[in-house]
Amino acid sequence: MSDRPVVRGAVVDDMTRCVHYRSAVDIVAIRFACCGEYYPCHLCHAEAAGHAARQWGVGERGEKAVLCGACGTELTIAAYLVATGCPACGSAFNPGCALHAPLYFEVDP
Repeated sequence: MSDRPVVRGAVVDDMTRCVHYRSAVDIVAIRFACCGEYYPCHLCHAEAAGHAARQWGVGERGEKAVLCGACGTELTIAAYLVATGCPACGSAFNPGCALHAPLYFEVDP
């Protein structure tokens, strides 16, 4: 995909894996609400962004803020939060990423 967003941070391959998370299913990058830039993970953002991270609000679930590293599809937050894999290409996402969701997205009150 020629218009694929740039993923910043300690990226180690073209599927958005980074030095912190690089298993076969670690193929998503998150667009951070604070800067609008994609990073593979919260640790990459902390190391490279130069500012504190901000979560996406509950009311922002329609924002495209998750990038599938396999095919370059951008998913809305709402779609990502219920997905087990990319709806466009079928690649599996790491189920363990759900543990980190509160680092990126406000949870429902």
